[in-house]
Amino acid sequence: MYRHFGEVDAAGTSPLYERVAVALSESDEALRAIGTAPARKRHPKVILAALHDLALAGRAPELAAAYAAADADAAAGAAIDTLLRTTDSVVAIAARRQPRTNETGRCAVLYPAIAEAARRVGAPAVGLIDVGSSAGLNLHVERVGITYSNGQSLGDPSSPVQLSSSVVGDRPLPTRAMPEVVARVGIDVDPVDVTDADDVRWLRACLSPDQPEQAARLEAELALAATAPPLLLQGDAVETLPDAFARVPADALPVVTTTWALSRVPLESRLRFLHRLDEAAAGRAVAWVSAEGVGVAPTIPTLGDRRASGHSIIGVAVFDRSALRAEAVGRCWSRGRLLAWLADS
Repeated sequence: MYRHFGEVDAAGTSPLYERVAVALSESDEALRAIGTAPARKRHPKVILAALHDLALAGRAPELAAAYAAADADAAAGAAIDTLLRTTDSVVAIAARRQPRTNETGRCAVLYPAIAEAARRVGAPAVGLIDVGSSAGLNLHVERVGITYSNGQSLGDPSSPVQLSSSVVGDRPLPTRAMPEVVARVGIDVDPVDVTDADDVRWLRACLSPDQPEQAARLEAELALAATAPPLLLQGDAVETLPDAFARVPADALPVVTTTWALSRVPLESRLRFLHRLDEAAAGRAVAWVSAEGVGVAPTIPTLGDRRASGHSIIGVAVFDRSALRAEAVGRCWSRGRLLAWLADS
């Protein structure tokens, strides 16, 4: 697993992690130390982030110095030494934390889909509910600037967070602006609070140390989110959704968003999630915007695409009392870096 991560996953994107992961794969002592972690917490992304967290916290100065110098060979040796010297700490961090990815890149997909959901309902305001929210960075979708390769732009052009996405095909995106956002609620089994120093350090630790552009973007995202921290609810999405809906004012459209979150739960839980949305729609319209693998999101058409086809379906579903209107409005690749819009504008 570690050799594959280094030679395939990290190759070309992080020379430091490429070298460190391969070195860990070649050390019997290191592998035995990793083996003391729970089975589902032994993945390189988790262990490397735990080591990086110790370095950022000042508890692994040699590793921190090697990372700062971008010295791959020194980092490999320091990573093994740190792992063997602080095995209990590394395992404790890995057992407690979930690997986190850069979230706001998904806003290029979410913005037009949320605006489309609001248009279909005629909603003057929306309350965003993000499932699997990490630090809730997706909840600031209208506060980032998004530029598309076809010349279109959405969001805030003056935002410190600027994203780009390539448009596939010749169909333009809808250019309507999102309505006012009056509530931002995140649901996660392990929410990350952008006002908590330890949580913020973990987000930084989940990035490779030799990716300064991603680090700079994360800092801008954190600063933006900290100006209006979302409400984070801890728990299972199915059980917590009723509480989340209650936090959205009655005159606003609740829009639940899932971005590559449902594939981690069994089909039965996905169907229960759908039932929760339907229950909430007994009193008012509810929308669900999804970006999930082909066939993962219940009721969202697959457009005849094959499962595991390498792209995801962007879905918009509107629940309005007894009626459900679900449509696939687009396809996307690479977590939103490429986007094909399909719905009529």
